[in-house]
Amino acid sequence: MDSPVLPKQPPLFISYLRVGKLLYISLGLFVAESYFFWRLFRSSIFHEQEIMQVLWFICFLFSFVHIFLVLMDGWSRFQNYKKIKDLFYQHGFKVRIAVNYKGSKCQRNAAIIAAEELGIGNDVQRLYKKLGIKNYHLLPDFF
Repeated sequence: MDSPVLPKQPPLFISYLRVGKLLYISLGLFVAESYFFWRLFRSSIFHEQEIMQVLWFICFLFSFVHIFLVLMDGWSRFQNYKKIKDLFYQHGFKVRIAVNYKGSKCQRNAAIIAAEELGIGNDVQRLYKKLGIKNYHLLPDFF
């Protein structure tokens, strides 16, 4: 059996950024938000406002922790992308493979990008459209 011809592939770092594009936009927002809350926290220390110190510090911690959660989620989506790409390369477009990654926008994005890089992106997008999935369906199915 002949191996399928692999189209020219983008650098891995470019694929990493494409897969997590939405996540990295939110990463920038969480960094800015953390900086904003840190400044408010520092200001409340200067003005000796204990209740506001607690409030701004909790807000800062919330946004700061999300920076790391987004980074880990981005890495997880990249691992999905690599697995999906391997499966599509080995088996071609199979509905069973693509349906496993319809759960959230990030997973669908990983599947679509992997498929596009193998030249079968239209098939995956057509399947998701046939399943009634719209571009604005961002949250996982269980929500």
